[in-house]
Amino acid sequence: MQQVLLAGRYRLLHTVGRGGMGRVWLARDEMLHRDVAVKEVVPPEWMTESERDDLRLRTLREARTAARLNHPNVVRVYDVIHTGDTPWIVMEYVPSRSVQEVLQTDGPFSPLRTAQIGRDVLAALRAAHQAGVLHRDVKPHNVLISDEGRVVLTDFGLATVDGGDGAMTRAGIVLGSPQYVAPERAAEGTSSVEADLWSLGATLYAAVEGRSPYARSTAMATLTALAVAPPDRTRLAGPLRPVLNGLLRRDPRQRLSAPEVDRLLRRITDAGPKSPRHTFTRPRRPEAAPAPVPAPVPPVDAPAGTATSIAFTTLSDARRRIGWRAGTSVAVGLVLLAALGTALTVHAQRDTDRAGAAAPGTDPTPRPPAPPPAPAFPCSARSDATTRVVEAPPPAGERYALVPGWTWYSDPTGFRIAAPIGWRVFTDGAAVCFQDPDSPRVLSVDPSTNPTPDAQAYWRAEEARLTDRGALPGYSLVTIGPLDLHEGGAEWECRWTNAAGRQVHTNRMLFHTSATRAYTVAWLTSEFDWQVNRVYLPMLRFSFRPAR
Repeated sequence: MQQVLLAGRYRLLHTVGRGGMGRVWLARDEMLHRDVAVKEVVPPEWMTESERDDLRLRTLREARTAARLNHPNVVRVYDVIHTGDTPWIVMEYVPSRSVQEVLQTDGPFSPLRTAQIGRDVLAALRAAHQAGVLHRDVKPHNVLISDEGRVVLTDFGLATVDGGDGAMTRAGIVLGSPQYVAPERAAEGTSSVEADLWSLGATLYAAVEGRSPYARSTAMATLTALAVAPPDRTRLAGPLRPVLNGLLRRDPRQRLSAPEVDRLLRRITDAGPKSPRHTFTRPRRPEAAPAPVPAPVPPVDAPAGTATSIAFTTLSDARRRIGWRAGTSVAVGLVLLAALGTALTVHAQRDTDRAGAAAPGTDPTPRPPAPPPAPAFPCSARSDATTRVVEAPPPAGERYALVPGWTWYSDPTGFRIAAPIGWRVFTDGAAVCFQDPDSPRVLSVDPSTNPTPDAQAYWRAEEARLTDRGALPGYSLVTIGPLDLHEGGAEWECRWTNAAGRQVHTNRMLFHTSATRAYTVAWLTSEFDWQVNRVYLPMLRFSFRPAR
């Protein structure tokens, strides 16, 4: 194919990117003998002539906007040319992959690498904001990571300039990817520094979690969730969680400022190992790798269709109620697990029998086996209690809707919570236990938790106490962090191997209800079933009504 020469200078070599509005070419600047990237803007056929004119003007504005910025974390613009009605932007060529491409091929980034990327993108945004430029389309697709590790923010096609020609979006239309658009922009079309920072938070969330905080099956579902629901809970963010929570606040006035974000990110990067910054494609590894277990079971993802959606009638109503629709859990492979556990027990017994032939001169008297360690947490032991959770009407004035198969359970001590119908109910010390008769799943509410001014420190002390005495064999930490939307609360999520040789997974939530009272609400399942059952955690968190 004959190579095209633009403006007698830029020789197009091959495409390196493609989108709905055009293509990006690798080209050779024949005058300066350097590689450049050339963005060709191709309006879709469905656009009207006036819309095509708007797109061409927006392309020119993008070039003018980016040209105002001279920053190492912003792709530089060299030139703008026209061939007929087609505008072309000549830019710095950065051999790279976007954050989105890395996510699709290598999986999520580590919290440390995400923090490094976040500082670089934040630096680019601060430079833009100081120049009076709002980006308006920060997302993983527009953050590039070069082969040397340089992070650059690109695509200022939706940017606006204070006092400039940026107000081109027609009333009622908000351009950009819905999953990365701030709530106020989605609702009112408002662009601001705070909206750019929200999009940065959503981008960093995607980088560390592997998906956006409002990932839904359709754009309409995304916008609906964006309007009324909190961001999806983080699983892998670790030390990044305070940054993400602070950036993704619904009220722009309550969001973290750029200096605050930079300070929090700097703490993470300064505390991390000093690894080469070009190491950016390593696949996600858990924050603490799970230890080997006697009967390893391959992990399973939540099945397609297992989802949780939240619906409200108005934004004010969103603060008062949440309607849940969640897929039901599927307990698969329990028979196999039991069979494997039995085989291991028989194998271990045969080893013991072979070892029973004592060597000459030794005491042949068998020693009694060491007693198994006591359960680390209340309600862990299996129960044959006959009392069951029975379906009950919602309490008077309660507007929180539960998923099918669950009901409101009101305890004589005064608290109430969503509980599965038909589960066994019993007490273990002060804790009230709800146990699935057909699987290891357990819900518990412990009103005897000691109030503490630092709930996260409380969980770290409990972690140290239980691991030091060997109560959590095969232990690995998932996270200890603040409890979303509950001031002063904290959660501890971890996995370990129980006395039956099965790896189990729990999330323990500490709620402060007064200066003298605190509760622990815990959800425990087998590791095999955790991904399916974790969708119930938000319902448990929001349905808990403590006695004060």
